[in-house]
Order: sequence, then structure tokens, then C-alpha cells
Amino acid sequence: MSAIRYPSVAGLFYPADPQELGRQVRDFLAAARRPDPAQPLPKAIIAPHAGYIYSGPVAGSAYAQVAGLAGRIERVVLLGPAHRVALRGLAYSRAESFLTPLGAVPVDRSALEGLSDLPQVREWEAPFEGEHCLEVQLPFLQLTLVKFRLVPLLVGDAEGREVAKVLERLWGGDETLIVISSDLSHYLSYASAKTMDADTARAIEELRPEAIGYHQACGRIPVIGLLEEARRRGLHARTLDLRNSGDTAGPKDRVVGYGAYAIG
Repeated sequence: MSAIRYPSVAGLFYPADPQELGRQVRDFLAAARRPDPAQPLPKAIIAPHAGYIYSGPVAGSAYAQVAGLAGRIERVVLLGPAHRVALRGLAYSRAESFLTPLGAVPVDRSALEGLSDLPQVREWEAPFEGEHCLEVQLPFLQLTLVKFRLVPLLVGDAEGREVAKVLERLWGGDETLIVISSDLSHYLSYASAKTMDADTARAIEELRPEAIGYHQACGRIPVIGLLEEARRRGLHARTLDLRNSGDTAGPKDRVVGYGAYAIG
């Protein structure tokens, strides 16, 4: 019997009912700005991972950019920060599929096995227990790309170059999309968050990973790894959306920042 990773935060971070979930995600996508035909199609996106009521509108801005890639994308490399377990390097699950209320997403086991010689990567189930940062991206992917294989990796204490090496190995061609799951600043005042998040957005746009500090993004390490690899390949990054929980569904005294970015 194949190993299935069941959802941990359905009904908490996003609706557990498939119809309600589908409606909510489609509404986020419909409200997002349409892709600019003058811009290159994204090879990678960065999207936030909070509860949908808070970050869903910003995530919709990222995924609206890849909706036109349905049928072309066969594999999604999905990286996010390990929130619950202290982890050295990167970890992957033994699961053969990840389940959401919208159905199962098959895992590209051969791609994961192709990382076995990298010392910073290992199979370890514990970091995936209760982890939300990858799971909340899946309904958006399911409703934009429809059919794809997943390469899910959690990132802990690692160097940006270690993540970049993994991305280099998995980069592929037009059939592969890279998604980095990351929120921005945490629990600052509204004005302070706006300032810090604008600095982070500028660093991303300029492909300057060295300018992103510890408190600027919870997915800082995977973001840095992506920026290093994107810079090496001569790509460009742009900000699609930049808001915080004070703009979406929360108070303005202590907010969490959310950004959506496209790299291509």
C-alpha cells in the first residue's frame, strides 16, 4: 500500500469542504491581477503560507501568474521552512502522495531519490507532522495546474548555497515549476512591517539574497537559495503583491507580512 500524507491543517488554515475550498481559491485567483503578456512566464514563484483568510489573496496573486501553464507543467518543486521540528539541511517524506480535500497529489519519488548523494538532504518524516507551509500551497496548485507530480522539501538550518544546489539538481526545463513557500515579517506594527517588507521585496527584485536578514522572512533560507540560483542563471524577479495581515483580515498592531513574487 502506498504511503499517503494526510492533510494537517484542513479546516484550520483553509476549508476542509472541497466545494467551499474550491470556491475560495477560485475567488482569490479571480481577484488577482492578470498576467502581463509582456513579462516572461515564471520559472519560479514565491507565495505566502498563512491561513487563507490572511494570506490567500496574496497567494492568489502568485498563482494567477502560472494558471496559463496548465498542461505544460508536469512537476512542481515545492520548498518551505520547517516550523515544528529542528532540522539540519533539507528533508523529504517517504509519502508517495499528499492528500488535500481536492484529491491526491502524486510525489515524484525518482526526483527525490536523485538527491540521495547530497549530504544536506535526507528522508525524515518528523518535520512533516503537522507542518502547514507546503500543504497550503497544494489547493492553489491543484486548481491552476490540475495535473502534476510534486517534489516536496522542508528546509531547516541550511546554507543558501545548499538549497541552491538542490534547486540546480531539480531545475529541469519548461516542464518544471519551482514554488517557495514563505511569509515575510512577523508581529511588527503595521508601519514597521510595511518598511521591512518593502526592503525584502527590493532585495528579491534585485536578486540580492545577502540583503535578507533573519527576521525578514520565515522562509528566508529557501528564498535565498532560489535567489542565488536565479542570479546564477541570469533571471529576473518582480513583485506581484505585497500586503500584510492588517490589510487582509487582522488588526494593525501586530501583523504578518505576505509577498508574492515571480522569477523568470
